[in-house]
Amino acid sequence: MNFIDPHIHMVSRTTDDYENMRAAGIVAVIEPAFWLGQPRTNVGSFKDYYSTLVGWERFRASQFGIKHYCTMGLNSKEANNEALADQVIELLPQFIAKEGVVAIGEIGYDDQTELEDKYFRIQLELAKEYDLPVLVHTPHRDKKQGTLRSMDVVEEHGIPPHLVLIDHNNEETAKAVLDRGFWAGFTIYPKTKMGKKRMVEVAKQYGSTKVIVDSSADWGVSDALSVPKTAALMLERGVSKEDVHKICYQNALSFYGQSGQFNESDWVQDNNVNQADLLEGNSVLRGQNPKEISFKGMAK
Repeated sequence: MNFIDPHIHMVSRTTDDYENMRAAGIVAVIEPAFWLGQPRTNVGSFKDYYSTLVGWERFRASQFGIKHYCTMGLNSKEANNEALADQVIELLPQFIAKEGVVAIGEIGYDDQTELEDKYFRIQLELAKEYDLPVLVHTPHRDKKQGTLRSMDVVEEHGIPPHLVLIDHNNEETAKAVLDRGFWAGFTIYPKTKMGKKRMVEVAKQYGSTKVIVDSSADWGVSDALSVPKTAALMLERGVSKEDVHKICYQNALSFYGQSGQFNESDWVQDNNVNQADLLEGNSVLRGQNPKEISFKGMAK
């Protein structure tokens, strides 16, 4: 069984993670624009970061047979510096239309401030302008209210729910998100958000329609193999293989495929990797002998 991790912050992960992810069956990843763990101080930092998402990370993933895509946006945690946020909004159109950008995101609320609301709404309009899906980050505090508010704002801007993935759900928010026709993302973390065992019960309760699992692995304590590990536990505990396939692969493909930039043919066909390839003269190998690898038969 192959997997997609539709929310993972690979810029903060090691190259070993790519090797291990490919060995576990992950064939494609989506990297949402994120924050650094500390405040950025100028718009040039955003420009370099966005350039990394559409450049170096795509190359680094490709060296291990993984297709890398990303979403572009101003993260809600960074929306509270108004002067800097305005500059980022002006910068975003330079990157939104680049190859491999499959959505606007992750955007939404953190502390649910007025500025977060302002830039959430501005970026929803960007999604409409560029005809892209939207990835919504729901707040870690007051999650239920923040999730309901996020969906209300999306509807106010006239974006249909089939174009919006509400992420970081839990048992408190899942029913409301699915009942309103949105896609529901569940982040599998070691201690917070959603655990693997809890996710099994969610899958049993709600089925696989519009349900998506991701790792959201970043520079904190997290697991880049959360998606295949969760899939294995679901199968072990009686969730059907068809439902697991949808939750851990097909639903992400269906949602992000609406961008026109996320296509199964990118990885199902023979995927030949030549590790002698360089990006602007740079390699990930650090002195190791390059290999030519053919990932044949990437079955669905």
